[in-house]
Amino acid sequence: MYEIDKKKFGAFVAQLRKEKGYTQKELAEQLFVSDKAVSKWETAVSIPDTTLLIPLSELLGVSVTELLMCERMEKAEPIDADQVEELVKTAISYTEEKPLRAYHVKSSWPLIYVFSLVIGCIGLVINGLNGPIAPTVFTAVPLGMVFGAYFCFFVKMKLPRYYDENKIYVYYDFGFRMNMAGLRFNNSNWPYIVRVVRIWSCAVVSLFPVISTVMTILSPDFWMFASLWVFLIGGLGGLFVPMYVVGKKYE
Repeated sequence: MYEIDKKKFGAFVAQLRKEKGYTQKELAEQLFVSDKAVSKWETAVSIPDTTLLIPLSELLGVSVTELLMCERMEKAEPIDADQVEELVKTAISYTEEKPLRAYHVKSSWPLIYVFSLVIGCIGLVINGLNGPIAPTVFTAVPLGMVFGAYFCFFVKMKLPRYYDENKIYVYYDFGFRMNMAGLRFNNSNWPYIVRVVRIWSCAVVSLFPVISTVMTILSPDFWMFASLWVFLIGGLGGLFVPMYVVGKKYE
């Protein structure tokens, strides 16, 4: 298998970074890693995780192939099939093991989510029968449904190791992106953050339609005005505040 020369790789990254006018800190910020991580790459202490190869190559203005080979290539220069295969194997060798997702783990959360969904749908029907449904409900409930479906069925239960090795404040997975300024994600606090989002999602999906139904019956005009503030303060506040609390506690 093709072995990456760490010294050559580090020197190549440093050269490209300087050509682009980035400091180590600026490059690190673009990749959501620490400047120490970039320093380690350039001093041959370590090599970036496979998931960072594409964004790193794009920032440095080279292809992933050039990055792995640690040299620029002429556009017309062909690469034979054996060489391509070796490069692919090299990239795969730096890939994390297959991520452990929620559906791999025996848990009651999928059932809780489905139950919440049923309660929420019944609540919406009853709400509609008793008067107009506040527009905020059509924002809050779908949001809770999406977050709940992802975090109860598909979320990664363990983060890649580079989350523990670097200060990373963003979680990205299949188009799902969560950025918490000032809160570093790692495997120490991630299980608690996942639990908070699960509780919040199921609560919003099941309870918000019920609350809306009761308020529509008692005071529909007031509820039309107050529903937005209830969602902003109680709904979003009930998500982000606990996330920061448990995230910082176990960070």
